[in-house]
Amino acid sequence: MTNTHHAAPDTTMERFKFGDNWRSFLKTLDSDRIAEAERSLTTMLGRQSLEGLRFLDVGCGSGLFSLAALRLGAAMVRSFDYDPVSVACAESLRQQFFPGSLQWAIERGSAIDHTYVSSLGTWDVVYSWGVLHHTGAMWPAIENVAGAVARDGTLFISIYNDQGPLSRFWTAIKRAYNTGLPGRAVVLAVFVPVFVVRGLARDLVEGRNPLRRYREYRRTRGMSMVHDWRDWLGGYPFEVAKPEQIFDFLKARGFTLERLKTCGGALGCNEFVFRNSR
Repeated sequence: MTNTHHAAPDTTMERFKFGDNWRSFLKTLDSDRIAEAERSLTTMLGRQSLEGLRFLDVGCGSGLFSLAALRLGAAMVRSFDYDPVSVACAESLRQQFFPGSLQWAIERGSAIDHTYVSSLGTWDVVYSWGVLHHTGAMWPAIENVAGAVARDGTLFISIYNDQGPLSRFWTAIKRAYNTGLPGRAVVLAVFVPVFVVRGLARDLVEGRNPLRRYREYRRTRGMSMVHDWRDWLGGYPFEVAKPEQIFDFLKARGFTLERLKTCGGALGCNEFVFRNSR
């Protein structure tokens, strides 16, 4: 089933078209990427299956991790995203892998719409990877999704690392990307070559085949390097947080940190797995 919940984000704000990027990513999807997505879930959650658990995918994007959750045995998966193209991406995966399934519900909704998120009830696993910092209201979004976690349930989120002035620099780049075609063209023309050259230099230092690095990037949660570059350069709205800020915020709301994977102070996301101890 598919429902629509129009909500909360400021529609006048320049926003990256995440759904278009996910639709392009799905053209690269294969069994290896799906397996890597499953592995990333089981590794961070510390369990080999989701048998019998109810899984809420907040900002489902391509729908890949909703698919992974079902393949890992989740009893029920509910996916939502603010971007209608992302919703369509998830629907296409459901049609391909679980046609007619009543275990996978997909709809349009916003993580910063408190009324909507509250209406979803509580879930054994609430998953939101690289989403809440793109809502334009990160802290209310975190609070909303935390409220959707059942007692003794799990919250798995990832949030961009706060690098101080460098994060402000990237905010300006992302704004420029989303001003229209000229801004996007300039950002891509400048930074994609930088990313390529930087990667080649690292490969040379480490004695690694550059083509192998591109091929093996899928081991990063089943993702695609080119699509991740596009997401990074264009991903706006954009907010960041230090790991201790996320820890303190959720501890004050009755959550216990069970697993933390940081990006070592570099660009990227810190990953958190919390248990609802309330």
